[in-house]
Amino acid sequence: MIKLAKAIATCGIGYMGKGGGSVAAAAYCVVWLLITGNTTTVWSIVLALAILLLGVWSSNNVESTWGHDSSKVVVDEVAGMMITLAWAPVELIFALIGFVLFRFFDILKPLGIRKAEDLPGGWGVMADDVLAGIYAFIVLQVVIYLADGKLSGLI
Repeated sequence: MIKLAKAIATCGIGYMGKGGGSVAAAAYCVVWLLITGNTTTVWSIVLALAILLLGVWSSNNVESTWGHDSSKVVVDEVAGMMITLAWAPVELIFALIGFVLFRFFDILKPLGIRKAEDLPGGWGVMADDVLAGIYAFIVLQVVIYLADGKLSGLI
């Protein structure tokens, strides 16, 4: 069971060391660009909830081996990016803006994000990235609204 937990927690990327969170977030952006146009919003929400719950489970299981919120655990970044890009037009420009916004909130941890890490076990591992994803989602939606189509097709 620990092998499965490690596979989920790392998404195969977490073993790379420094920068794994950014790589995992960027990898999700690529996946989003390639397949999201073919999925419905309902399935995107169901998948995000599944990733969240799998992330909590796997983070709980690897914590005794790797410690709390190990840099090897990157499933939390995937969940955060999923939230960030929800309801965004599936275009490279929005993936890039969403990525920058998510990493900004995830790295600096303003507005209570750092406090979310204090939750126990896998909930603390996932909560800060979920909150970063929510903040990035809000800002991205404002950007999309204000841009009013002017950014579409830019990149």
